Amino acid sequence: MPEISPQSLTHALQSVVEPTLERTLLDLGVQPQVSVSAGHVEVSITLGYPAEGVSQILAEAVNEALSGIAGVESVSVEIDWDIPSRGGANTAARTPGVKNIIAVASGKGGVGKSTTAVNLALALQREGARVGILDADIYGPSQHHMLGVGQQRPDIVQQGGKDMMVPIQAHGVQSVSMGYLVTEQTPMVWRGPMVSGALQQLLGQTRWDDVDYLIVDMPPGTGDIQLTLSQRVPVAGAVIVTTPQDIALLDAKKGIEMFRKVNVPVFGVVENMAVHTCSNCGHEEHIFGAGGGERIAREYGTELLGSLPLDLSIRATTDSGLPTVAADPNSSLSGHYRRIARRLSANLWQGLPSDQQAPEIVITDD
Repeated sequence: MPEISPQSLTHALQSVVEPTLERTLLDLGVQPQVSVSAGHVEVSITLGYPAEGVSQILAEAVNEALSGIAGVESVSVEIDWDIPSRGGANTAARTPGVKNIIAVASGKGGVGKSTTAVNLALALQREGARVGILDADIYGPSQHHMLGVGQQRPDIVQQGGKDMMVPIQAHGVQSVSMGYLVTEQTPMVWRGPMVSGALQQLLGQTRWDDVDYLIVDMPPGTGDIQLTLSQRVPVAGAVIVTTPQDIALLDAKKGIEMFRKVNVPVFGVVENMAVHTCSNCGHEEHIFGAGGGERIAREYGTELLGSLPLDLSIRATTDSGLPTVAADPNSSLSGHYRRIARRLSANLWQGLPSDQQAPEIVITDD
């Protein structure tokens, strides 16, 4: 049996392309751990984002890269992830129990932002992360309804000498919303400072339990809540939701500009209601225009994370309290959300500071 060359293993692994970002493991700074025993090679790869949906694809790529090397008789691959914590765009104190805060925002209402936010949270959870969602729309909360929780009240516990809310679990996601604290008939007749204070209370007086990603469903526009979140909360970055129509894009630009002014990175744009497919004949039609999300992403130097179709079932499942990703996590629609979730979390991972050193592949003989 020929002896396996460590150099050949190193070269082959460095050239493997990670499927979400479509870059090599070397480029991503991933350091595979490798052990060799009597012709059998064991590889362990740890990514910095939840990758349940592509772990098998990556494992197959590693297997293929190593199987042709002289002396390799068999290969086993283990893919795991360890999600790092990224600092916020400001100097605000970290939120206990939360690694990364991501704002999902839009310049105007009616573009499907809240629906996108809840499905994005569920998609991250399905991909293998611990996820929370905070409904920051104080005036018009909707996440309690979308998650099927209704008027359930959060438990209150003592922690550090103050009352803390315990997030309500829904479909595997920790959730907090003003909708849990008031009835649907109670209008929030509050001025701006009161709303900002309520947001900080919801965030800071919730006992988050080891959350990798906290998705914040923002109210539409660029007002007090947006500024409070940007300046007083360690938000890691934002996602802008828009539709392809020109009016929506104009408002989406304002949202991007607002985050830029307060130095919050925009990780990408999600284009909602991009295309409608007729349920009878299969004809596709761009009802709200085509290519708008890609144009705005290109204009502002960010990326189009994904385009979502105009589909009746997305509205129906969300209205029923069982959003698309929870209702059928393996459907084609859920696949759209899961690809967006992987791309977003991978971008967040790669946004971390790097020491710029090439990865070191450790090879041992067992």
